[in-house]
Amino acid sequence: MPALVLLGAQWGDEGKGKATDLLGGSVDYVVRYQGGNNAGHTVVVGDQKYALHLLPSGILSPGCTPVIGNGVVVDPSVLLSELSGLNERGVDTSKLLISGNAHIITPYNVTVDKVTERFLGKRKIGTTGRGIGPTYADKINRVGIRVQDLYDESILTQKVEAALDVKNQILTKLYNRRAISVAQVVEELLGYADKLAPYVADTVLVLNQALEDDKVVLFEGGQGTLLDIDHGTYPFVTSSNPTAGGACTGAGVGPTKISRVIGILKAYTTRVGAGPFPTELFDADGEALRRIGGERGVTTGRDRRCGWFDAVIARYATRVNGLTDFFLTKLDVLTGWEQIPVCVAYEIDGKRVEELPYSQSDFHHAKPIYETLPGWSEDITKAKTFADLPKNAQAYVKALEDMSGAPISAIGVGPGRDETIEINSFI
Repeated sequence: MPALVLLGAQWGDEGKGKATDLLGGSVDYVVRYQGGNNAGHTVVVGDQKYALHLLPSGILSPGCTPVIGNGVVVDPSVLLSELSGLNERGVDTSKLLISGNAHIITPYNVTVDKVTERFLGKRKIGTTGRGIGPTYADKINRVGIRVQDLYDESILTQKVEAALDVKNQILTKLYNRRAISVAQVVEELLGYADKLAPYVADTVLVLNQALEDDKVVLFEGGQGTLLDIDHGTYPFVTSSNPTAGGACTGAGVGPTKISRVIGILKAYTTRVGAGPFPTELFDADGEALRRIGGERGVTTGRDRRCGWFDAVIARYATRVNGLTDFFLTKLDVLTGWEQIPVCVAYEIDGKRVEELPYSQSDFHHAKPIYETLPGWSEDITKAKTFADLPKNAQAYVKALEDMSGAPISAIGVGPGRDETIEINSFI
């Protein structure tokens, strides 16, 4: 049976939660393989709306085992709060597995994140201030705290001391902040150990055995392709790899096990935080997309920047991820526009460019070249098949498919779990 990767093909917030949840009833495991509680998903089940920040979306599917892989950074307080909130709403969270090798977001990581971003002023990156970047930096610098360290007080204390040796110097001498107590940090982290213990596992072994037993495993990326630390619009990116390759390192599964890679695309484009955005709209159309699409970050609460669909970005996502399929979301938001522009290329220094420029400077100065497609006014939220869509909506989908380089196999026509047109099965 297949191992599938499902990821964002733009700047995140494309509707991955809905897509993952849609597949959740058909898969045995749903795995978060990178990021932390800076990546939110909204899932609508019946008349219930769930905002998930750190937990895999599969936690809402009774037959599915949700997994937090080794590539994720975990804030224990956020995780336990999220579990408690779901339990209060009658959701069974007992099957959750957490990798013992996942790194812990410590209180000092959050402090460093916030003071550093403020210090940058106009040069700020637009982080969520939740300690994600500093935790990944500690991981790479080999001073990180892992989940398994919570179960050896001696090792935990030594690691916290090593991390704070340098950080306290920076906090006190550079940022004029109070030093952080090693003992207080250790005490707080140890307080999470018993609560997390039932979930901690060797998830690499579990997932590989599941695939050997013909189970279906879905790897769920946070953020999006253009926020990838290596392949995104650096430095305005996240601190991990949401692209398909990140699923292998972030979950411990070899690339030969991956059979399908599904990219999630909005029918338009959004972005949260700072950084270049060629099709961004600053007019009534941009405000209408924000209002109709409910474009506010699930985790950050920030309004999303909105713009027309960018086919250059979609082609880039197809290439760097090896996408086999697209899931197009929020097509219903475009209902009512007489004409819908689509960015097909950029103008850079007077030249037409059809592929994403590798130069940050070039991308920053890119101007969108649009083709205009006819819109539609009919309500599409009740459509069950592609043929149910208005002709102009069908033409819009086909045009995006041709421009993006991979087949569109499913279309979201509303926020509900059942408001999806499935053209080709993912499994």
